[in-house]
Amino acid sequence: GETIGNVITPVSTMKLIQSLTIATTIAVSNGFSQSPQPISRRDAVSNSLASIVAISLPGAANAIQACPPGSKNCLRQTWTPPSTTSAADAVSELREALNAYPQEGQEDGKVDGGGYTIVSDTLDSSGSIALEYRSSGKGTFAKLFNGGKPFVDDLLIESNGSAFEFRSSSRVGDSDFGVNGKRLIYIAGLLKEKGWRGVGL
Repeated sequence: GETIGNVITPVSTMKLIQSLTIATTIAVSNGFSQSPQPISRRDAVSNSLASIVAISLPGAANAIQACPPGSKNCLRQTWTPPSTTSAADAVSELREALNAYPQEGQEDGKVDGGGYTIVSDTLDSSGSIALEYRSSGKGTFAKLFNGGKPFVDDLLIESNGSAFEFRSSSRVGDSDFGVNGKRLIYIAGLLKEKGWRGVGL
């Protein structure tokens, strides 16, 4: 191996030096060719190191996109499992909470009456899961503004290393009439029972 514990071996050191040399050359070149102000070597090396460190974090999820300012159809939350919970158990508990959501929706089908589908699940590898929730399509707004088709909302959840970031949003319309909030409140209740802590509620 190239690394034993926290000790860097000569092989990994050489690779790091090679990466720094290439990245620094590119950074300096870009600095002189694209910027009216010459870039210093110190800045070039600093930028290169930042790039290398970012690339060196396998499995780190990208930050979830923020909701637009003043949005009425998008919500963000962060949920943290108890510190005594292992990563594998945290993933298992999160899946349990998501799967416990009723397929028939809430409030006699007024919220997510068309059920939901797990679009992708890579929680075990890259720490993310995406779900699609649908309205029943029977409501007045669905009939008038969506041709009687269900409205679709997206729930994206990604690990940030120590917690899970949630983003629930509607694909169309300026307002969700509280649907995203009711969905997250239901899931939040299940996570709270397991000792999870939420931010952004």
